[in-house]
Parts: sequence; structure tokens; C-alpha cells
Amino acid sequence: MRISRERGRSLRRAATSLVAAAALYQGVAWSGFFPAVLCPGIPVIVRTLWSMSVNGTMPLHAAFTLYRVLVGFVLAVLLGLPLGIFMARFMTVERFLMPLVSALMPIPSFSLVPLFMLWFGIGNLTTILIVFYAATFPILFNTWSGVRAVNPLWLRAASVMGANERALFWKVIIPGASPLIITGLRQAFLRAWIAVVGAEMLATSQWGLGWVIFDAEQFLQTNIMMASVLIIGVIGFLFERLFFGSIERATVARWGMVRQARQ
Repeated sequence: MRISRERGRSLRRAATSLVAAAALYQGVAWSGFFPAVLCPGIPVIVRTLWSMSVNGTMPLHAAFTLYRVLVGFVLAVLLGLPLGIFMARFMTVERFLMPLVSALMPIPSFSLVPLFMLWFGIGNLTTILIVFYAATFPILFNTWSGVRAVNPLWLRAASVMGANERALFWKVIIPGASPLIITGLRQAFLRAWIAVVGAEMLATSQWGLGWVIFDAEQFLQTNIMMASVLIIGVIGFLFERLFFGSIERATVARWGMVRQARQ
């Protein structure tokens, strides 16, 4: 019951902030500070979104973008999680990889789009690789930080009670590191979502929300641009708050029960 009340309050706060942002935007549109063609009102954007949804173009563009994000994100998880764990558990691996991570992590993924286009051409492969690059480092770094932050007393206590290396990993290290790992996954997905839109503006030739925005800008179709931006925000919100938020709450609740049982 308490969790339901807290979730209800969180949803109300989120709805309030979104409504306030929409009202602010509509106020700017009504003010005449920008010409109507450059700053269409919310009713115009909603009608455009409805029209593009009914004829199927907007769902198809969103599906292409989501496909590229998910494929690149899954590849980043498959690489970033094991590497982060190995870096935290083995000093030799950490000393070898950390300089490389420190050098590559600050490079914006968008700056690599032209280079990847030269190497891999225009299309899905380049966009997926850009997403993969953008998402890997938050997962790797947060996994490394989470595993290193596990309380050494827990490890020693489990070892004294006869836990082998496998039991230590699954029963102590992973639960202890899970909050930072989940944070890394959330950050990685948001970075992947940002990266895919930027990559689609240059590296795709027909489908994707980023391509829609870039193409609409060429013809001064601001209503289509804003409708696409709205869909990007909605999908990102749903994944970040509902999907990853649910995983985080479930993990924290389970870890809390485990700690209470141990105490």
C-alpha cells in the first residue's frame, strides 16, 4: 500500500511538471515571439502527430529508431557488464583497460558519425554501432564502480561461512553492486537514445525519427519536427521511468529484504 501511494505521488509530480512544460511552450507559441511556422502550437502538433500515426508513418519511424536503440543497447550490455566486472575483480585487467576507457569515454558519439559512415556506409550498421559506442561506457564504468564498492566485510563474512567464488559472485557481489549497475543501464539507455537520433540525421537515408527531424527541417515543417521530438520524449520517458524504474524498485526491495533477513 505504501509503495502504491509513493508511486501515485511520483506519477502526479511527473504529470504536473509535464503539464507545466506544455503550458509554458503554448504560452511562447501564443506570444508571437516566434512566427507561427517556427513555433506551432500544441493543437497543431497533436493534429500532425495524429495524422502521421493514422497513416502509419510515425509508428514505422519510431519502430526503426527503437530497433536500432535496442540492438545497440543489448550489444553494449553484453560487452560492458562483463568488462566492468573483470576490471573490478582483476587488477591486471583494470590497469590495461582503464586508460583506454578514460580516453574514449569523453569522445561524443556524434563526432564519430562521419568516420563510421566512411567505414561502414549509410544505414543501420553505422547507427547501431554509434548507439553501441554511446551506451557501452556508462554500463562498463558503473559496473566497475559498483563491484568495487561492495563492502569487503560482506565478502570476508561470506568466505568465513564457506561461500565459494561462485556463491560470492551471485549472492554478494552482484546484489551489492546492483544499484550502480542499474544506474549505469539507465544512463546508457538515455545516451543511446540521444545518440541514435543524432546518428539518424546523418547516417540513415529513409527511416527513423532523427531522419524525420532532419528531413522536415529542410522544408521548414516545424510541426513534423515537434511531433517527432514529442514521440522521442514519450518513448524515452516510458523506458526510463517505467521500465528501468520498475527494475530499480524491484531490485532495491529485494535487496532490502535480504539485508533484513541477514540482520
